[in-house]
Amino acid sequence: MKSTKYLESLKDKSVEELNVELVSSKKELFNLRFQNATNQLDNTARIGEVRKNIARILSAITKRTKPAQPAKKSKRKRAIAKGLA
Repeated sequence: MKSTKYLESLKDKSVEELNVELVSSKKELFNLRFQNATNQLDNTARIGEVRKNIARILSAITKRTKPAQPAKKSKRKRAIAKGLA
């Protein structure tokens, strides 16, 4: 449930805001890794959450910046269309 709310909040943001959030998430990930290396991190699951959030942000940025491309047919579907299969 938490991730769906996070995704909804990403949809409302512009590319510039997403880039700012990306930088802050990467800084947070660095700090978490540093704390983990020095055995000061209590919630190690937070590292995974932040990594997934970074991936979500990057996906949202890519979705906004690249134009939509039509899906390509698989080799199997092309062979069927040509009557080879």
